[in-house]
Amino acid sequence: MLELKKGVDIISEVGGIKTMDEANAIFKKKMDDANLAKIAKIKTEEAVIRIANAISMCDPDDVFIISDTKEDYLHVKKRSLETGEESPLAIKDHTIHFDLPQDQGRLVKQTFYIVNEGEKTSSIAKTELRAESFKYIKENMTGIMKGLTMYVAFLNRGPVGASAAIPAIMITSSTYVQTSGELLYRNVFSDFDAEVKRAGVFFTNCHSQGPNRPEDVPNARIYMDRSWQTTYSTFCTYAGNTLLLKKGNHRFACDWAVYQKTGKELSEHMFITGLTGPNGRKTYFAGAAPSGCGKTTTAMVGTDFIGDDLAQMWIDNSGLVRAVNPERGIFGIVEDVNYEGDPYLMKRLREEGTEVIFSNVLIDENKKPRWVGDGEPTPAKGVNFQGEWTPEMKDVPMSHPNSRCTLKNSAIDNYNEKDAEDPKGVQVKVVTYSGRDSDTMPPVWVAKSMDEGVAIGASIVSAATATEVGATGVNRQPWANAPFIPGALGDYMDAQFKFFNNAELKEKPIMAGLNYFLTEGSRGGEGKKLLGEKKDVKVWLGWLELRANGDVDAIETPIGFIPLYDDLKKLFAGIDKPYSEELYVKHFSFYVDNMVARLDLQKDAWAKEEKVPSRIFDIYEDQKKGLLALKEKFGAVVTPEQLAKA
Repeated sequence: MLELKKGVDIISEVGGIKTMDEANAIFKKKMDDANLAKIAKIKTEEAVIRIANAISMCDPDDVFIISDTKEDYLHVKKRSLETGEESPLAIKDHTIHFDLPQDQGRLVKQTFYIVNEGEKTSSIAKTELRAESFKYIKENMTGIMKGLTMYVAFLNRGPVGASAAIPAIMITSSTYVQTSGELLYRNVFSDFDAEVKRAGVFFTNCHSQGPNRPEDVPNARIYMDRSWQTTYSTFCTYAGNTLLLKKGNHRFACDWAVYQKTGKELSEHMFITGLTGPNGRKTYFAGAAPSGCGKTTTAMVGTDFIGDDLAQMWIDNSGLVRAVNPERGIFGIVEDVNYEGDPYLMKRLREEGTEVIFSNVLIDENKKPRWVGDGEPTPAKGVNFQGEWTPEMKDVPMSHPNSRCTLKNSAIDNYNEKDAEDPKGVQVKVVTYSGRDSDTMPPVWVAKSMDEGVAIGASIVSAATATEVGATGVNRQPWANAPFIPGALGDYMDAQFKFFNNAELKEKPIMAGLNYFLTEGSRGGEGKKLLGEKKDVKVWLGWLELRANGDVDAIETPIGFIPLYDDLKKLFAGIDKPYSEELYVKHFSFYVDNMVARLDLQKDAWAKEEKVPSRIFDIYEDQKKGLLALKEKFGAVVTPEQLAKA
């Protein structure tokens, strides 16, 4: 079990504020009358004292409390433009923010969990003992906001009143962090106290970019204090490292679900989207995929988009799996976003009508944002994350591969705001898991049981992407959530088995694997060209929608159920694309040696972890036996026709 409030509370120890009288004294020193009136409306004493300690530690010149009024937000936006953290673009309400060239993605080597002596964490987690973190924070965050304004916001990770929503405080000297936060999260200044009471918990986040110089980035740190549910971030501005409600607080939410809500809640790195089936039926999906593996594209294919990144899930009183998006906006990668593959999103990025913050794209001479794969002619010149750029600079991409756009979901035409803001959440009938797999798994398959569904999630493999600075090669990515799971991965797996086998779960979702990245070279052809294209995603989801509602049969195999050709042919016709039986055979033939090697890889990796449920090894062994039996009967490559015969 994770023991909360264990060890020294660093922010309180460095800040030194213990009482409300001391807190009010520092507020009077750093706030004008308007901000004093706002902070007085927050009645959760623990939260108020934590804010006071952040002020005492960081020593800003003044403090601005961001209430839920439009005037407060516009004040912060105005300051962001005045200080240059954002700059206006040609389209109204569109701005550009540049991070330092050294700060273009998650600084994974500089990100740590603060741990107590003897505390167990994920085997892939970087940890630092509390005493060392305390020393760094005291030395580097004391006085880090001198000459700057501190901005304090009260935000919610989910709709107000949702069962799995958790409130949080965002403290920073960066206006860009706060303007991004206001797009991505719900400001709950007026509801903060009630949300803390309902949830029984709140998270605290404290960030400062300091002088914001390249030479400071090697000294940057991102800390997650699990015991005190507090994050700290210094000397960086990339939102993945600084907007700590996102991946920082997602880590705490994972802990909360695994250790405090075992078998009742999950906190997942998943999109949520709905698809309209026959007769107007709506079926909601929740799907995991590592960054850069098509998660946003998949979410946008839905007719009823809810979210593209995170999901808070729970079993409701009637025994249904429900989910809310803890966010209300998109912080999405823009590389390869274009009208052909992402028409809903592209419309918002190229037309007036909503606020958008671009980061690390190229800005051309006409103040138009441009990025690799936008489907438009390459500009003659522009400015990007490293300075002046021209096409002749072959070693410098037009835009960074991790360039982003931040905007509210409500701007997207296929967003279902009514369902997204409903605190009851949406019923999840399909759970998907996908990665970057060029040579092994088929485009879509459905688990034969809930346990085998958990195994699909536990077995995701992906290529490293630009979201992580310095990452290379092929990575195992269990549930696409492993980088954000603080505790032992065995504990997390156990929580997954308990959730999907909970006796209170009356209507179980189907659980499926997706793979968009099979290549011609892996299926008898040559080269790395993909067998599919973006619009095929609608077919794979469409088949899952039909399968979840009992409308299609399938071929049973050792790894799960795969589609019949005739059903896919009809779905491809619906996107005006012919689908040959030859391509079907390429998509769904089993290359048994690759599949067995993948199972052995997973089995060996999980064997090195602590407290892993034995059920996962039973599943791998059963699937391996079934695959080897197929090989003995049909050979190393087994076609769908042979699978059906078997």
